[in-house]
Amino acid sequence: MSGPANRIPPLGDTEDLWRAVLAAAAGRCQCRGTCGKNHAKDGGRCKTVHGGYGPRHGTGPVRLLAAPADPADLLLPPHKAAVLPKTALIAWCPDCHDATRRTAAKTRQQATPAAESDSLFDL
Repeated sequence: MSGPANRIPPLGDTEDLWRAVLAAAAGRCQCRGTCGKNHAKDGGRCKTVHGGYGPRHGTGPVRLLAAPADPADLLLPPHKAAVLPKTALIAWCPDCHDATRRTAAKTRQQATPAAESDSLFDL
């Protein structure tokens, strides 16, 4: 199955997409609390900016990511995430991205029914 909708963008296209997402975000993380922090003192949005410094001393400059806006989509395999449209992406700082992804994984795990034991005997 090939075609424009199913192709992984070349590196140049990926960089252009990343720049477009960052421009739309004005260079600031777009997390609005899905990471577990309410960001209330920052107007409801993470204050981390691209190239700025992280919340912990010595972490160095922060590099924002362009990743799916929907927390459930953060769990997509890379080949499916790579073909999402620009409108489905937002800018994430690494801390908010990782925390949101962990929360989405926990939510998915809790929603999945436990598999029945396939052992021969109940112990």
